[in-house]
Amino acid sequence: MEICRFPRFKFPSSVTRMSSTNPRSLPIYFLSHGGPPILDWKHHPAYAAFQRFGKEVVSLEPKGIIVLSAHFAGNRDEIFINEGDATDLIYDFYGFPKHYYQKKFPHKGSPELAAEISKTLASENIESRLVKRGLDHGIWVPFSIAFDSNNPLEVPIVQVSMYAGENPDKHIALGKALASLRQSYVIVNSGQAVHNLRDLSFDETAVLPYVKPFDEALEAAMTGSIGEEREGEMLKLLKRSDARAAHPTFDHILPIYVAIGAGSNSRGKQIFNHREGSLGWAQYRLDEV
Repeated sequence: MEICRFPRFKFPSSVTRMSSTNPRSLPIYFLSHGGPPILDWKHHPAYAAFQRFGKEVVSLEPKGIIVLSAHFAGNRDEIFINEGDATDLIYDFYGFPKHYYQKKFPHKGSPELAAEISKTLASENIESRLVKRGLDHGIWVPFSIAFDSNNPLEVPIVQVSMYAGENPDKHIALGKALASLRQSYVIVNSGQAVHNLRDLSFDETAVLPYVKPFDEALEAAMTGSIGEEREGEMLKLLKRSDARAAHPTFDHILPIYVAIGAGSNSRGKQIFNHREGSLGWAQYRLDEV
């Protein structure tokens, strides 16, 4: 498989750099990433939302982006960190047209940032392992739309795994351990606000009955409070009677628990939403830009 080398881009001259004498924490994001067809659905509301997200991240001019995806899990008690400086894409989906398996997303990693993340996690008693792995579609699909030629980005992207299993408390703790990196790096967590592929039908335009109630409960929990109160509301979310309809498995909702851990004292804001069929496409940002 051909390795995508990272081209040289420059930030727009209009970008204002943050003052090194007055550092602030950078925002945290949760994206609902969808599948590879979104790359061609320029009419879909999420397409423009990914573009807005990309422009916003470029305006922040981070040193790098730390990403977590529903499609990368370590062990139950160990986090994996991609230390590769140039990695392939992973085409971790099945049954799609051939051209989706030929898509490229030029990017670079950073062994130095991976080591820094590992050291940071160790200081919080979180075990981690450095690995070399490709970038999965939970990252490269939305990023391909967000960071195209009109949204140049010239910083490393380092992927951190989720834990294996469905323990939200451990993912909140993982986020809290990553929080100290926010002064230099944007943290992006990629999953799906509502994700039931068992009920998915491309011929189905009506929103299924469980999607709106669960999605509204998620928004209320994410935006109504901060800190331990928000954590408590988010833990209640997974105990709702419609939780397993909205998420037959919790892998696509768990990245948002990393987000609330990393942004424990940051107010949450829903920056985009769209519902269709058995999917919810909400995006959230913790902290202001």
